[in-house]
Amino acid sequence: MNPTEQIDNLITSLKDWRGPMLAKFRQLIHEADPDVVEEWKYMGSPCWYHNGKLISVGNAFKTSVKIGFLYGASLSDPEKVFNDELAGNQRRAIKLFEGEEFNETAFKELYKAAVKYSQRKND
Repeated sequence: MNPTEQIDNLITSLKDWRGPMLAKFRQLIHEADPDVVEEWKYMGSPCWYHNGKLISVGNAFKTSVKIGFLYGASLSDPEKVFNDELAGNQRRAIKLFEGEEFNETAFKELYKAAVKYSQRKND
């Protein structure tokens, strides 16, 4: 099974709100970065890469869905999209619980900035 199929299966297996939430994040990632490549790593986590460089990792936990950005601490976040892993000096994440909403437009802008940052940092 390829990574895209594995992510599809994960989303389908999440019978509650977490499946649609992870699917929404995935959709927004693809809209923000049409060249994104999906991988399945870290013992069963969806990962999104651009030009071979890791941008973000998704996780569905029992009570939340989380998208972690590898270099999130280096990004400007004027809309305060990041709400988790705020104390670290590298990673940042968006963690949502059932019923919570987020600014989808700001998320896409943040994702685009993460791609640009990753490409500059790793060149």
